[in-house]
Amino acid sequence: MPARLLAVSDLHVRYPENRSLAEDLHPTDPGDWLIVAGDVAERVDDTVGTLAVLAQRFARVIWVAGNHELWTRTKDPVDLRGAHRYRHLVERCRELGVLTPEDPFPVWRGAGGPVTVAPLFLLYDYSFLPEGTTTVAEGLEAAYKAGVVCTDEHLLHPDPYPSREAWCAARVGYSEKRLAEIDPELPTVLVNHWPMTRLPTRVLRYPEFALWCGTTATADWHVRYRASTVVYGHLHIPRVLHEDGVRFVEASLGYPREWKPREERYGMPVTDLLPRQILPVPEGPEPYAAPASEAAAR
Repeated sequence: MPARLLAVSDLHVRYPENRSLAEDLHPTDPGDWLIVAGDVAERVDDTVGTLAVLAQRFARVIWVAGNHELWTRTKDPVDLRGAHRYRHLVERCRELGVLTPEDPFPVWRGAGGPVTVAPLFLLYDYSFLPEGTTTVAEGLEAAYKAGVVCTDEHLLHPDPYPSREAWCAARVGYSEKRLAEIDPELPTVLVNHWPMTRLPTRVLRYPEFALWCGTTATADWHVRYRASTVVYGHLHIPRVLHEDGVRFVEASLGYPREWKPREERYGMPVTDLLPRQILPVPEGPEPYAAPASEAAAR
């Protein structure tokens, strides 16, 4: 089997079952690369420790931050907040040789390449509004009335930015500049923890949760930046979608309460989906942990 570009997201290793699965991740070829699309853990030491193990096994590991890594919790000895916490994680990754959204974008030259792999950290700005709302204030009011409130509201701080929306806007602007500088002759694999278009959120059981799932500012990036595949996580609904002829791969593991019932329901061990193959694009039908019609409880 030739070297492959692989991806996984939302390992959430604070759960023992998930930690065991993460520890069992191995390449099938010495040249395999692994994308880790956020939410490894909530504590810095758990995130760094997991990435350290993976970096020893895979030829290259590429990490992007998820919301859980940015939470500031009293149980974590690292009490940094917001952008300061993110920069700390970036520096720790660099010590391991793990690439981040702050490093030069690597070019995958294996099967299915050459392709520029662009890890991004974009956050969200509440622009995935619930139906019937037209402003962020209205959207948040609808979510609170529905009893849908993301834990980010309490633990993900935007420091030194005045708001998460402002931090998101800064990240979008920074990322646009970097993407505009890459070789225009090469296609890309775009990687972000949060979905980059609204479509993947349409199956959420609680549609108001989409507020915390991305930004409309990236709605056309898969076209504008020549994406062959977009890799994301966050929703815990591992599946493959297509928009404008572009393949979107949700690479999440998710919580044990989510993936264990799927194993039983569909007769497909979670290890069959862990990690997901990004390049070369698999031939024939791709495995799905859940059909597009399944709603998520996120």
